Formats: sequence, structure tokens, C-alpha cells
Amino acid sequence: MESAIYIVATPIGNMRDITRRAIDVLSEVDFIAAEDTRMSRRLLEQLDIDTPMVSLHEHNERQKSQILIDKVSAGGSMALISDAGTPLISDPGYFLVKQAKASGVRCIPVPGACALVAALSVSGLSSARFSFEGFLPHKTGAKKAELERLISETRTMIFYESPHRILETLRLCAELFADRQMALAREITKRFETYLTGPVNEVLSIVESDLMQQKGEFVLMIEGGAQLKPSSLSDSQRTLLKSLLQELPPKKAAALIADYTGINKREVYNEAVALRQ
Repeated sequence: MESAIYIVATPIGNMRDITRRAIDVLSEVDFIAAEDTRMSRRLLEQLDIDTPMVSLHEHNERQKSQILIDKVSAGGSMALISDAGTPLISDPGYFLVKQAKASGVRCIPVPGACALVAALSVSGLSSARFSFEGFLPHKTGAKKAELERLISETRTMIFYESPHRILETLRLCAELFADRQMALAREITKRFETYLTGPVNEVLSIVESDLMQQKGEFVLMIEGGAQLKPSSLSDSQRTLLKSLLQELPPKKAAALIADYTGINKREVYNEAVALRQ
């Protein structure tokens, strides 16, 4: 094996999605850095691979990265894998790769499964341009603020979400994005794989009424908004809106300005979000 760090994608559910090249690399490198060695050991056992493993996760990546890089610099080879899918995509590995590049160590991708790409390909939403946002904040207030920031985003938005937060996230999306089209992918490539598409409110209703649709790992996709037209607000009205935003959240400030000016509330709200940013 060439002395390098190989970034190896692994299956996100269906074991047959492992590539032949990935199997060759995992078999031939000197060692494998895994996010969770217990989970990855099951994968390697199924592939009849006995390459030594070390643990590399978000809590020890900064401490261990240079040690691993030094081993590769001395002529060794290693593979980096996450629990599932492509490393670094909402998974550890960024610090390792950044440090490796700074040290002159070659990093080689071994492409394969990636949940966001798989979900987008069958979503029916625009895939020409998209914005991957990863996992939203855990706390409700921070999550809502992040979604509000994205209201004026014109690209398809993609999020990862876990089962114990999916309902809250969908309810916030319904509040902010209402009738926009959504695609919700669940348990991609696994036994209970499902896809729901339609307006955000309709997808929320289905998930709320079916406990099975609340289990598993999710990729949530929402169509981007239309390109904003030039604002109808005058300079004085925009100044007033800025003043209100110092004391009020965008929704309330926009409602007051809309009532005062007669301008469409959604347009004023979009302007308020842009000003808040």
C-alpha cells in the first residue's frame, strides 16, 4: 500500500454497498482508525478483515491525530472509517485530514455510500444546487433560529435528524416553511426504508400519526425558497423594522410593519430575517 491516509466510505445499511476497492484498502492498510471500534469490528468480521483498529472519535481526535499522522509519515498506511457512510460528513475526521495536509501527508478518498447524496437522488427536489446543513442544534431556541436563518435560502436544504428529535424538528419546519415541498428519507438501504414527499405540513401529519415513521435515522430535505424580489419597503420603513428587531423577534416585528404598511407579511418577514443576519 502507498503510504497515505485513505478516507473510506462504508455502507449506511445494506452490506452489499461496500465497494471492492474499499475491501482491498481495508484489508491491506497497516491499521484502521474507526469512530466506534465495536461497531466497525462487526463490519470487518463480515468482510473477513483482521486489520488492527484504533479509536478516533470527536472526543479524542485532537489528541490522537498527530500520533497517527506520524505513523503514516514514517511510511505506514491507514484507513479512516466512520460508523456508516462517508467519513467527515457530519462525522469525525476533519481535524485529522487538516493536520495531515499541513504535514504533507497524502489523503486519498475511497468513495462509496453517503446518506445525503442517496436521499437527494430520489427526493424529487432540485439537486442542481443544494445546501447540506448536517444536524440542527439540539436546543429548541437555537434550532428555530438556525431554521429562520435559512428561510431565504434558495437551494434545496438537507439535514440529518435523529428519532428522538424528528417530531420537534418537523413541527418547527411546518411553522416556518409551511407549504414548501419536503422529502423525508428514513432508514436508507435498511429493512424499513421509507420515503415521504409532499408539503411540509402533510409530511408532519403522516409522521405524527404513525409511530413507525418516528423511528430510525432521517435525512430531511426542503425545497429552497424563490429568489427574493426587490424589497417593497422604503428606507424609512426598513429603518423602523431595524429598530423593532432590536426588541422583538422577526415574526412579531414583521407583523407590526405589515399591518402598518399593508405590505405582504411574508415579504416583510423575509426582510426581517435578512436584516437580523
